Amino acid sequence: MIFEYSESQRYWIDRIQAFMDAEVYPAVPLFREQDAQEPRYKLIPVLEELKAKARAQGLWNLFMPPHSGHAPVDETFDFEGQQLTNLEYAPLAEIMGRVPFASEVFNCSAPDSGNMEVLMRYGTRDQKDQWLGPLMRGEMRSAFLMTEPGIASSDARNIQTEIRREGDEYVINGSKWWSSGAGHPHCEIFILMGKTDPKETAYRQQSMILVPRNTPGLTIKRMLPVFGFHHESHGGHAEIILDNVRVPVTNMLLGEGRGFEIAQGRLGPGRIHHAMRTVGVAEFALEQMCKRLLSRSTFGRRLSEQSVWEQRIAEARIDIEMSRLLCLKAAYMMDTAGNKTARAEIAMIKVGGPRIALKVIDDAIQAHGGAGVSNDFGLGEAWANTRMLRIADGPDEVHCRQLARMELAKYAEPAA
Repeated sequence: MIFEYSESQRYWIDRIQAFMDAEVYPAVPLFREQDAQEPRYKLIPVLEELKAKARAQGLWNLFMPPHSGHAPVDETFDFEGQQLTNLEYAPLAEIMGRVPFASEVFNCSAPDSGNMEVLMRYGTRDQKDQWLGPLMRGEMRSAFLMTEPGIASSDARNIQTEIRREGDEYVINGSKWWSSGAGHPHCEIFILMGKTDPKETAYRQQSMILVPRNTPGLTIKRMLPVFGFHHESHGGHAEIILDNVRVPVTNMLLGEGRGFEIAQGRLGPGRIHHAMRTVGVAEFALEQMCKRLLSRSTFGRRLSEQSVWEQRIAEARIDIEMSRLLCLKAAYMMDTAGNKTARAEIAMIKVGGPRIALKVIDDAIQAHGGAGVSNDFGLGEAWANTRMLRIADGPDEVHCRQLARMELAKYAEPAA
């Protein structure tokens, strides 16, 4: 690896940073004011204005990777982003991660980014025209329905939602929760993972299918807060009931029994996008911590001069640098060797990124005293969002299990 940003990376970093400085950071107070108004799940005017400005400047769909190998060339030109590699996108995601709503400004927010990649890689031309095009233009939003309340979803083989074919339709029955984005007023399409054939082998039982939001039989039972935060701006997290929901057979993605294949293609990039943003969250927390320590005095000395805080600041800087380098290595390997080869690095940063960010955020909260646990400085929200990432896209334990097995495999034959 070359530890210097390329000319292309520097070009995009400068443009995103300039937009953040000129448009996004000044809009944070107004965003919070509008976000607090009723109804809870709504379009936020200042966010829509920022999105229009970003798209007009070409700062749009930056996450979408080069299309080579994803689909026939004649099917991709209408659905191109800026064609950035994972390594080029990584520092941009870090910059966006400093503000909770910033990734949506550039149409780079989850779950839409992952759903767009699924449609790009696995969708038919008709599916792309109907759903991918509007998503990439920012005309609609989407949700991903995988986790279920009645089973241990960390093992996706447990998923029980039934997808049964009847003639030219599939009939879907089951329940989902933590369906992020489902409450957004522009959310129009769900990608759902469910079981098409329980008699098949374990990894061929599941499929993914497109379910329009307004399909009869689909009901949002309730919206789920995360430590009291509802994530209103991107549509929150829903518990959903599917009662004899019928969709055309043409809504199936890739084919019956291909759900795990699609899931691996979707979750690899999604995991590293989250990890990239956690580096930005950690930088935000460290900045807040340092400013607070320089502005407060106790027992005749500034807090920043207390040795305990010097130690915590130094450790935060060390940890953030390690997290960033591991994230960049994972992105580099995804670009050069492929997601499958990079699965160890993806797993490591998926576990390590949030853990490091949480430690820095916790120290920043401590530095702020009582103010740290209020909503005035954004640290509580940052902690809640980051803590969720230790569960989202696979809990830490699953990724550590995978890493341990890969490590043990290196020595199994010599040991025997």
